[in-house]
Amino acid sequence: MSQKPDRGDTVTAQRPPRPRGGRPSKAEAAKLERHILETAANLFATQGFAATSMEQIASACGAGKDTIYRRYPSKTALFSALMTGLQAEVLADLEAALRRDGTALERLRDYTRAILAANLRPHLVALNRVVLSEPSALGERKPDDEDPIMQRLTGLVEEAQSSGALTAGDAAFLATQLLYATSIRPLMSKLLGEAEFEEKAAQDDYFCRAWDLFLSGAARQG
Repeated sequence: MSQKPDRGDTVTAQRPPRPRGGRPSKAEAAKLERHILETAANLFATQGFAATSMEQIASACGAGKDTIYRRYPSKTALFSALMTGLQAEVLADLEAALRRDGTALERLRDYTRAILAANLRPHLVALNRVVLSEPSALGERKPDDEDPIMQRLTGLVEEAQSSGALTAGDAAFLATQLLYATSIRPLMSKLLGEAEFEEKAAQDDYFCRAWDLFLSGAARQG
């Protein structure tokens, strides 16, 4: 565990030390990389994309502009790397949420509920707010079928279809409808600064009702 800096220390004191004139080790380079991305994430989340400059990021993390630009040739490249890294973290958490011995439908439910939880994380809400308000931050948007989270969700829908738990049909379309039914309303509420889904109990209640409606449909039964 690293030693906490004294109160008088600045952000620059947190940079990984290395001998003057020497090349950083892989561990030092990785630590600096994380520090740059964490600093950039905080600035983007609090100021927005347009209001945050590469110079600000360099100053805040105590690195030279050349250090930043060697890793990220543009602000868009830096923001994209940040979001890609966060997506990888979310993917790992989603996989961990799956019951290994569950049925195909249980695993689909686990994964979908975990997506809702991930979408409501404060730092992801803040960065998604940036993406929605400033689309240029990410550059060209990738199609949903190239999104690894949607690919995994679609695969779980296909497994549930193969088991007979879900009707046959376009698995990607069903996955998209499931995502919208269970996650988008709470996410939009958080993006607007509302407190409706602040508590886990409210999230659970909404998810259960949306999940049941997805499975049964809105048509009168019988």
